[in-house]
Amino acid sequence: MSITWILKPEDVARIRFAFSPMWELVASLRTLQQPARQSIHLPWIKAVRPRLAGLGLAELFALVPPAGYIADFVTPPPDTPLPDFAAELDRVRTASPARAGEEAARVQGTNRAVLERFMADPEAGVARVARTLEAYWDSCFSEYWPRVYALLERDVLRRSRQLAQGGASELFAGLDPTVVWTGERLLIDRSHCEISGLHGDGLVLVPSAFWGPSVAVMSAPYQSTLVYPVYGVGTLWQQGPPPAPGALAALIGRSRAQILLALAEPSTTSALATRMSLTPGAVSQHLGVLSGGGLAVGMRVGKQVVYRRTPTGDTLAGQA
Repeated sequence: MSITWILKPEDVARIRFAFSPMWELVASLRTLQQPARQSIHLPWIKAVRPRLAGLGLAELFALVPPAGYIADFVTPPPDTPLPDFAAELDRVRTASPARAGEEAARVQGTNRAVLERFMADPEAGVARVARTLEAYWDSCFSEYWPRVYALLERDVLRRSRQLAQGGASELFAGLDPTVVWTGERLLIDRSHCEISGLHGDGLVLVPSAFWGPSVAVMSAPYQSTLVYPVYGVGTLWQQGPPPAPGALAALIGRSRAQILLALAEPSTTSALATRMSLTPGAVSQHLGVLSGGGLAVGMRVGKQVVYRRTPTGDTLAGQA
């Protein structure tokens, strides 16, 4: 089944990226139910599985089955580029009970009794779901969010650069094999969807580490959204920073060598600090030395400064 979205010029002009901790949290429910679907997350599954007892996830599992349609109210499209979990949880908590009930009725799953209970009193159901999501986040996901966020941030910086350099054509060409851009139409090979097209409200692109390997789409009555697998997800559960080869480390220092190798993808100071297990101040000092030596350069993107390697830095890292 293929979806065709016609992007008018105003839609293309309003393409934007956003992160969504709620999308990651909800997508992880599928990972728990079907670990083989994304075996890359087995380290996380092993870490959190002992914590699941007592959380009462049956209703969430019913609304978010391992495959097929999920109730859209649990994944509101992010309305800002960097929403925090509390803000997204409030949007779930204040979802329309009538709409939530209609969406629950569309879910195909084996646990019909749980879905019927939700549909019998969707207002109470929405409240229960919000409480369970909060408990699940606190117990199993919040401590891992900085690591996931850093990966999503690197992806958005990479895609934003593609959009700036090559426009929508280059962006969509590398987004996902199931997404094809013809210059006017966005063709998406996606089943379990009943979506006709965009509605002049632009398009939100949301990278996801847990939603995969396919893409996900949302449209009216929600903001038109395309969720796609993040680039480099295979590195998510790697422990520690990239290795620093001896010769390079001897030349510029181990931490600076690790940072230089990590800058294979542009990154911010905070993202590098998380990945390197260093303080932002220490990373900032190392970046100052690398920039002063002509190996890295910072560029402002919105309110953040993003660092990348210079051609000289690329050459030195490539010889390491």
